[in-house]
Amino acid sequence: MKGFSEEILRELKAYCKGWYKAGITAVPVGVLAEESNNSGDGYSSGREERPERLMALAGRIDGCTRCRLHEGRKNLVFGDGNPCAEVVFVGEGPGHDEDLQGKPFVGQAGRLLTRMIEALGWRREDVYICNVVKCRPPKNRTPRADEIEICSPFLFEQLEIIRPRVICALGSCAAQTLLSTKLPISRLRGKINAWRGIPVVATFHPAYLLRNPAEKRRAWEDFLRLYDTWRVGGKPNGVTEA
Repeated sequence: MKGFSEEILRELKAYCKGWYKAGITAVPVGVLAEESNNSGDGYSSGREERPERLMALAGRIDGCTRCRLHEGRKNLVFGDGNPCAEVVFVGEGPGHDEDLQGKPFVGQAGRLLTRMIEALGWRREDVYICNVVKCRPPKNRTPRADEIEICSPFLFEQLEIIRPRVICALGSCAAQTLLSTKLPISRLRGKINAWRGIPVVATFHPAYLLRNPAEKRRAWEDFLRLYDTWRVGGKPNGVTEA
């Protein structure tokens, strides 16, 4: 991953030239948390209630047996991060490591995601990370349509509670679920869509990037688009509502 980190650094420096001219020399650590505390728009409404509401939702689905995925799970993987996050990352489903630890994106793909988040000047603990399905599909297969149909309402409720400025859909499953489409990720990335009025930036899943390193450059372009959308308050031009 050394080459990827160096590439990110070069592109980030180029991207920040405009900031330097404006007298901005760095992105403050914890900028997401600070922005959340100072926000006066709808994204800050009910902030104090969000942790409790998320805990209540997690309690409701703990021990869920609504679909076949519960049969092999060790832990239900609800989500992790800041309940008042302005950026939410949505993946496909838990893998082996996530099932063992009960947290999303803790394996090799998760470490790549963390590095990409940090390359934007953010901290993982300031964003929120979750998945479309909360139980590990056997052999890490793609969740089936009926499993997504059963579990996605819980994801949607999570997102309604958090109400972030922007959502990043990691991979086809997350993007198709949020945008109610069957289009491939290649058709969904490169532009800004929306879920219930919240901008959605779709990109490749980190696990896909590990298998296809050549796509990391395009994924980084998506992350810069994500940053731009967050920076303007989640109100960019050219949003396509799902």
